[in-house]
Amino acid sequence: MSRVILKLENVTKAFEDRVAVNNVSFEIHEGEIFGFLGPNGAGKTTTMRMICGLTKPTRGNITICGYSVQRDFEKAMQLTGGIIENPLMYGYMSGYDNLKYYASLYKGIKKDTILAYGKIVGLEHRLKDKVKHYSLGMRQRLGIAQALLHNPKLLILDEPFSGLDPQGVVEMRKFLKNLAQKYKIAIMVSSHMLSEMEQLCDTLAVINNGQLIELKTIRQLKEGIAGTRKIKFKVDYPNFAGKVIINEFRYKVEVAGNSIYVAATEDKVPEISKRLLDNGLSIFGVEFISKSLEEIFMDLIKQKTNGTIEIF
Repeated sequence: MSRVILKLENVTKAFEDRVAVNNVSFEIHEGEIFGFLGPNGAGKTTTMRMICGLTKPTRGNITICGYSVQRDFEKAMQLTGGIIENPLMYGYMSGYDNLKYYASLYKGIKKDTILAYGKIVGLEHRLKDKVKHYSLGMRQRLGIAQALLHNPKLLILDEPFSGLDPQGVVEMRKFLKNLAQKYKIAIMVSSHMLSEMEQLCDTLAVINNGQLIELKTIRQLKEGIAGTRKIKFKVDYPNFAGKVIINEFRYKVEVAGNSIYVAATEDKVPEISKRLLDNGLSIFGVEFISKSLEEIFMDLIKQKTNGTIEIF
């Protein structure tokens, strides 16, 4: 069993008469990429700020490698690096000078360490350039290098894909995966780019109105939500085929082009196929379709809010 790096136990944060985070508990292990999802105002940033010691919990406990953020603040923060919102850099300074400045805030960080983290984030050939000439993706990676200078065990990233072009998004995803796998750093990521989170994360937590409404691995999430699998039948008369399925099986059916999408499990394929053929229809292909993380996320929010969804 891998080591627990971050642990939240019944964490609550209240602002006067508003509860922003309500009784949230979860763990993150070394080498794990943990996705934190939710609509705007759901409590994501407040939770991450509490983990980073920027806001104090009203109740509950947060520990990093066993050190309480509330009681052993300095020890906990020595093991934590983070970028909440945007990395702040001095554009008129070089990448190296920016890292050197932030390194001066800690004890014992030498030039070799700065250069090593510049290499880890893929900027070893651009550290002499001024940051104002960096692309957004390069500034994001420089910010991560800054957050890693003191060799933390936990990395907190709020919207690391924000503003990146498609190539930058792919590079950031590969970089974070390598960081977790090779260096065994626990990474907590919050993002609205659900397609990227689906490809990046090992575990996902969904928060809404301050409450944790789901906490599962990607695989568990897809397997555990009703209707996450659909069967696509390519047929000659899709509208008629849809009526046959609805009338005889009562399954939910969607028609798109020359195909129908049936909300049923794989073991129903022989029975459905036989009924379609018995009704004179021809089947040209069968495909199994899983719901995307975006669809699953929207379903979860609908279930927990009686169909009312806050806009991102």
